[in-house]
Amino acid sequence: MRVVWQLLAVAAVAFAGSQGIAAVDNPWFTLVFGGLTAVLAVVVYRWVVRRTEHRPVTELARPGAGLATGRGVLIGLALFGAVIANIALLGDYQVRGWGSVPGAVGLLGFMAAAAVTEELLFRGILFRIVEERTGTGIALVLTGVLFGLSHLFNPHASLWGAIAIGIEAGGLLTAAYVATRRLWVPIGVHFGWNFAAAGLFGTEVSGNGTPQGLLDAVTSGSPVVTGGDFGPEGSLYSVLVCVLATCAFLWLARRRGLLVPRRKRAERVDTVTTLAP
Repeated sequence: MRVVWQLLAVAAVAFAGSQGIAAVDNPWFTLVFGGLTAVLAVVVYRWVVRRTEHRPVTELARPGAGLATGRGVLIGLALFGAVIANIALLGDYQVRGWGSVPGAVGLLGFMAAAAVTEELLFRGILFRIVEERTGTGIALVLTGVLFGLSHLFNPHASLWGAIAIGIEAGGLLTAAYVATRRLWVPIGVHFGWNFAAAGLFGTEVSGNGTPQGLLDAVTSGSPVVTGGDFGPEGSLYSVLVCVLATCAFLWLARRRGLLVPRRKRAERVDTVTTLAP
C-alpha cells in the first residue's frame, strides 16, 4: 500500500499545481505557482515516505542538493543543445528573432513543477520500489515504458514520440538516479532539458503545445530529424544523445556498485537506499 499512498500524495500536489498554473494567464504568477508546486511536492514526498517506510529520505538528502541539481541542469542544457546543434547543421532549425522574455520566465516555473513532480513520481516512487523487487534493469525498462506511455495524452502526441520519450527520458533520468541514488541530478537534468527546449530554443516539448520562449525559432524538414509536431524529443538525434548519456550514467553506477541485480523472492528484504554512498 505504500506505493499507492505515495503516488496519491505527490499526484495530488502535481494536480493542484497544474490547475493553479492553468488558471493564471500571467508568466510571473506561473513562475510563482510552479516554484511553490515544486517545493510543496518535495515536502509532501518527504513526509509520506517517512510515514509509510519509516526511514530517512536519503534520496532527497539536503547536503549537496543545490550543487547536484545545478550539475543536472547543466547536463540537461548541454544535451539538448547538442541535439539542436545537429538539427541546425542540417538547416532544419532556424532562429527568426527574439521571442518572449516573459514567456521564458513563465516556463521557468512551469518546467520546475513538471521536472520535480515527474521525477518524484516516476523515479522516486515507481522506479525505486519496482527496483527493490526486480533489480535495476527490469525496473528501468518497465518504468521507462510507463513514462513514455504517459506522454500519449499530450495534445500533439504520437506513438513514436512516446517510444522516444520512453527510451530517452525513461533511460537517462533513471540512470542519473541510479548513478547517484539521489533525485537531485535527475530533477536538474529534466528541468535543464525541458527549459532548453522551450524556454531557450523555442521548440515544442513532448507535443505539449508549450508557449514561446526566449527565441522565435522554427524547425522544418524530415520528422526523423526534427521530431515533427512532437518536437525535437521525437528526433533520432535526441534518442542517440540520450542513449549515450544513459550508458555513461549506467557505467558510473556500475563502477560505484549501485546497480541492483535481479533477486530471488527470499532475498528481497533490504531496500536499495542502503546502497547509497
